[in-house]
This record gives sequence, structure tokens and C-alpha cells, in this order.
Amino acid sequence: MMLEVRDIHTYYGESHALQGVSLSLKEGETVCLLGRNGAGKSTTLRSIIGLNAPRSGQVIFAGTDVTGWPAYRIARQGVGLVPEDRRIFPGLTVRENLEVGYYQRPGTRNPWSPERIFDEYPMLAELANQDGSTLSGGQQQMLAVARSLMSAPRLLLLDEPNEGLAPVIVKQIGRLLDDLSKTTTILFTDQSVHFALQHARRAYILEKGRVVHEASSEALLDDEAIQHRYLSV
Repeated sequence: MMLEVRDIHTYYGESHALQGVSLSLKEGETVCLLGRNGAGKSTTLRSIIGLNAPRSGQVIFAGTDVTGWPAYRIARQGVGLVPEDRRIFPGLTVRENLEVGYYQRPGTRNPWSPERIFDEYPMLAELANQDGSTLSGGQQQMLAVARSLMSAPRLLLLDEPNEGLAPVIVKQIGRLLDDLSKTTTILFTDQSVHFALQHARRAYILEKGRVVHEASSEALLDDEAIQHRYLSV
């Protein structure tokens, strides 16, 4: 199992954000987290990578209990995060943003380099010498995903990768997800049920910090009652 999250409880101060979340991903799976705003999707990702460590429960990555580890140690184990606000460096060029993200785990070979990124994603090659501050939202999102690849993650966490993007860019992000899923285990959140279920194999639905439903994408697409109960606005 690539990832096991076992009954985690995460707090913001005294606010009980996650109230016993459990989920798992096999190696090579692409899984999405669904739920209304405030359901706990982003907090789940932040808990997995250690930005908001759970007060109780376990996060097990590739057989290692990483609960309570600082985020940099979990990242060095092979977990990448693309946060909702992208967090690219505005004063660095696209190439420099990629170089900052490079990391090679001891005993492994990292196949990624800026040159490979530019070969795989020509749009970024055209922007190689532009500062991050000059990029559009879609370009920043592509750069944020590409930068995460520079550490050759075994598990990639993406938080709302389509937030605020034009439909044509959303299609590009979808193709990017499908391409990455061939080599990388992926857990992502999204507000669009249709997009998420189109690109994920399974889905977990969160409500008020709890997992309230789990199903294959096909089953959830056909279950209008569950969609209306937990996902309609």
C-alpha cells in the first residue's frame, strides 16, 4: 500500500477539523477527495504531508509511519504537494523555480531535470526565462506541478488544481493528470465532481471532517442521490 491514513484527528487551535479520517491508496492509483467547502479536503492533504500534523491517528507512507514528522522529512521520503495557492517563487524564472524543486533521494535516480520538463511540456519551455510573477494562473499551475515532479515523488498530492482556471486550461490539467497517473500515485481534491471522477479511479467524500462515502468513480457518477446529499450546493 502506498498510503494509509488511519483515523486521523487534526485541529486548528481548538477547532476539530478532521474527526477520524481514514483512507488508503494502492501504488499507481489516482484517487480524489470530494466535498463541499470546509469539508476537510485541504486539511487532509496538509495532514498527510505534515503541514498540520494530526493529534492522533496514523499516516503511513510506503510502509513507514510518518505521523508527526516535519513536512520536509515527509517530502524527502517521496511525497510531493501542489498547494491550492501554487506558491511559485515570483522573483525566480521558470527554470529557477524548477531547479529549486530538485531533490534526489539517497539510493535512487531522479529522472527529472528542467530539460526533461521542457521536452514534456513545451509551454513551459517557451517561458523558461520569464519570472514567475509574469505568468498567468494556468501557467503558474503547470509550473507548480512541474516543480513538484523535480523531486520525483512517489505520491503526488494536488489541492484544487483547477481553482480559478479557464476551461481550456482545465482540459490541459486533466491531460496532465492522466499522463502522470501512468507513473505516479496521485491524491487530489477538486470542486468539480465531473472533472474529478473523469480522472480518478476512486473517490472519498468528506463532510464536516469525516469520510462519509467511498466508491469507484463509475459508481459515484451513477449515484445521483449521494451526489445530491453530499456534493450539491
